[in-house]
Amino acid sequence: MIHLKFNYEKVLPFIGRQEIHGYQEAIESHFLAIRERTGKGSDFLGWTELPSSTDETLIKKIETAATRFREMSEVSVVVGIGGSYLGARAVIEALSPHFPLLRKKAGNPVMLYAGNNISEDYLAELLQVLDEKEYTLTVISKSGTTTEPALAFRLLREHMEKKYGKEEARNRIIAITDKEKGALKQLATEEGYETFVVPDDVGGRYSVLTPVGLLPIAVAGFDIRALLQGARYMQEFLQTTSQIDENPAAAYAAVRNALYAKGKTIEIMVNYEPALFYFTEWWKQLYGESEGKENKGIFPAGVSNTTDLHSMGQYIQEGNRILFETVLSVERPKHNLVVPAEEANLDKLNYIAGKRIHEVNRMAELGTALAHVDGGVPNLKVTLPEINETTLGELIYFYEMACAVSGYLLGINPFDQPGVEAYKRNMFALLGKPGFEEETERIREKLN
Repeated sequence: MIHLKFNYEKVLPFIGRQEIHGYQEAIESHFLAIRERTGKGSDFLGWTELPSSTDETLIKKIETAATRFREMSEVSVVVGIGGSYLGARAVIEALSPHFPLLRKKAGNPVMLYAGNNISEDYLAELLQVLDEKEYTLTVISKSGTTTEPALAFRLLREHMEKKYGKEEARNRIIAITDKEKGALKQLATEEGYETFVVPDDVGGRYSVLTPVGLLPIAVAGFDIRALLQGARYMQEFLQTTSQIDENPAAAYAAVRNALYAKGKTIEIMVNYEPALFYFTEWWKQLYGESEGKENKGIFPAGVSNTTDLHSMGQYIQEGNRILFETVLSVERPKHNLVVPAEEANLDKLNYIAGKRIHEVNRMAELGTALAHVDGGVPNLKVTLPEINETTLGELIYFYEMACAVSGYLLGINPFDQPGVEAYKRNMFALLGKPGFEEETERIREKLN
């Protein structure tokens, strides 16, 4: 039985149930194509079986490596970009205390990230931190040549070898990469780093339940078995039926495509818990990179409320009516904090004295949804009872499966990303990379 709930009642003023259920036959065929691996991009469907097929030997190896890293680290750095780090960070940030001082008290290493940008100031300041801390390093790249993580790893490896010596540095580096080929695999073999494999049939943005996500999550001190169990609950549930009224992933895929057909081309994920900020970032990559091709696709955006009600709220309420919202709602917080009463009541808040802060937040969530629907913004709702490893596992698998089905409904391959290469070719040409001489000349002519 799953804990996640999906509700689209606040979409029905805009589209009828008949329009939504018009996708039923197509959805059944797409679930079948995913199960039998006959659809577009079928070579990258390994993620569908990860919750139930992840080997106990692999889990134990990850847990052993994570324990070793925790014991020797004040700080542990994860080097990766896109799917090589976003899934792990989404889970780690969702489960961690909000404030660094509280994270340190938990006794696990502080998790830091590199290779997800090319900011000189960011990398220089990271090295300053690592000068003063005992640290370990997980580098994640299938090829080992992606510019951002490769550049960060070169700097960090040099720093680590100078700080600890080459022999000790070997013990403080783990590489997650291709099983047989690539620059990082070659380096890991030559240097003797412990390694884990990025499966050939799992793309980066679907890789959070592989060692790519599981190792950093375990290093941060969280229960990867519970995460996999939650994903397994969802996997098994979604396999029982593809009926829109019974299968939440089918319903989500159908509703968002029905809205897209009505001109709703932007989907905003809304959270009311700051801990879910990076989950929104993971979701944005999953859907943006999967669906945005062939001049098609819903643009994924995100807001964190109630913060963004004081910035983006005006546009959402009264701007161009091309958007809809999916609210990621949490029923129970981890703590219990009550609004105190004040005799002077200068801030006029005594009317909520005695209420939990979460109750105030919940009414803000409900009131906002009602206002936005009245303003012409359809609202979907995904509800978790609480934030923990199990519910996050459910949520991850729910969004992954819905993304695959939704992409198939659009008629595209949801598992490739051909457009990502365009900026790389220009960057390589501008930097003078060998083999890009023609592109360099073309760009120079364009810039003159």
